[in-house]
Amino acid sequence: MKFENVLADINGFGKFQIMVIAINFLGRFTLPCHFMLNNFIAAIPAHHCDLSSLDDFLNLSQAERITVSIPVETDGSPSSCRMFAKPQYHLLLNSSDVTDASTVPCQNGWVYNNTTFRSTITSEWDLVCDRRGKNKATATIFFVGVMFGAIAFGSLSDRFGRRIMLLVSYVFGMLFAIASAFSTTYVMFAVLRFFTGFCITGIVIVSSVLCVEWVDIEHRKLVGVIDTIAYFVTDWRWLILSVTSPLILAIITWRWMPDSARWLIANGKLEQAQTYLTKCAKINQREDFIHTLKAETLSTIVDKGARGRTYTYLDLIRTPKMRKLSLQTGFLWFFIATTFYGISFNITGFGLNIYLTQFTYAVIELPAKLSVYYLLDKIGRRSTEVGALLLSALCLGINIVMPKGRTVVAIVGKGFSSASFGTVVLYSSELYPTVVRQNGMGYNSFMGRFGVAVAPLILLLDEVWKELPQVVLCSTALLGGLVARTLAETRNRCLPETIEDIERNQKKFIHKSKVKACLFKKQSKHRSLLWLQRLLN
Repeated sequence: MKFENVLADINGFGKFQIMVIAINFLGRFTLPCHFMLNNFIAAIPAHHCDLSSLDDFLNLSQAERITVSIPVETDGSPSSCRMFAKPQYHLLLNSSDVTDASTVPCQNGWVYNNTTFRSTITSEWDLVCDRRGKNKATATIFFVGVMFGAIAFGSLSDRFGRRIMLLVSYVFGMLFAIASAFSTTYVMFAVLRFFTGFCITGIVIVSSVLCVEWVDIEHRKLVGVIDTIAYFVTDWRWLILSVTSPLILAIITWRWMPDSARWLIANGKLEQAQTYLTKCAKINQREDFIHTLKAETLSTIVDKGARGRTYTYLDLIRTPKMRKLSLQTGFLWFFIATTFYGISFNITGFGLNIYLTQFTYAVIELPAKLSVYYLLDKIGRRSTEVGALLLSALCLGINIVMPKGRTVVAIVGKGFSSASFGTVVLYSSELYPTVVRQNGMGYNSFMGRFGVAVAPLILLLDEVWKELPQVVLCSTALLGGLVARTLAETRNRCLPETIEDIERNQKKFIHKSKVKACLFKKQSKHRSLLWLQRLLN
């Protein structure tokens, strides 16, 4: 017996499933904001050396002080990191004079332009010039936390259940995020951002799996398939608090969140699974089928040898096909995340205002996600993934040879990379069996966040060659498409329950048209069983 049979009886996409998706959305709303938060809280405002403490300028205006004290860059703007060793008063007569006077690093800190940002961590702790590495490190530190959090929550969710670990992620993610907003030193901020990333990653990997495991085959794509708040909040402390606030409502509504019945059955907790399935049947107005939700019936969904067993990350590599699947999806997540965030982090590289760039990046994701929703069933998960990645690679390639149209092409490429990211979460969750699905998603998320941590470093390659970051990102998108091509198609197929389902012949994954024949087996039970037996053989 398949879990899909049970879902069909009690309605696999009724009010109960909509409630689960809606509650999960409250917590997930904060995730894209936190993932893109570094673009705003670590933004680098225009700045120059602080001259206020120099007594020689008592009779000069601020503009005149800048003229005689700060050299000019090739674009005509004041230097951000250097100042003249001695004031060059002759520049007051002709500011365009060329001077070879010696310069020194800023001696008394910096002055920042607060027109766009009232406050950022850059201006708070002077993370500019020779300290610029610390500024870039904040994103990497956060995503390193996300990497290790994915591993931890993936394992813990398979061991203790989806529901309880979701609450842990909500509570501690909110606490660490709020604490980081009150940081008094850069080190304190970096440590707290690490733990914020560590905790909130549990939200995405747990909630996505929880939704997939409660929804029927036909509507799984809906589950798979906002940064504008930053425009109104320009102080980095208030910005962190603003994007974290949805977690308060998520914690309040958690009490109505059910645990995964699939996971409960796979771990031998049949009575708890029966409770949640009964609740689902009542909410979906399928009370007539409650009598079929007996523990004895549910026990046939998973082999006795698999129930109650503790699974770990080692189970991802113990058997040949699981090992191959893990390598394939791991590389795929790495390539997709590197491409997606490599484009996303290059928010100031296209000559547009930071808010306008972020807005266009966000707007392009809407048609990308809508197209994914349509294509997942029309051409399948694998073809959608491969196509999105290859089109992303094409856009990045065009940017290399045609830099004049870079802004438009980059935005279109962002849309395709967003489509690939939206597909891979659903695709991966369908490929892994229930008993190690959360471990699998934790491992994949780790590989993805590793790609995210690498992305800012790729953008620094422009110091070697201006187009080198585009070449690297184009290569990662192309490699991702090649890897995705080697995966099995999961469209209209039942979710695998055990590792044995993966290792056995892939015909075990029954097409939706076949599943429908077995879902209405009540009138011809024995005939359907014989038909299924012939099909599986």
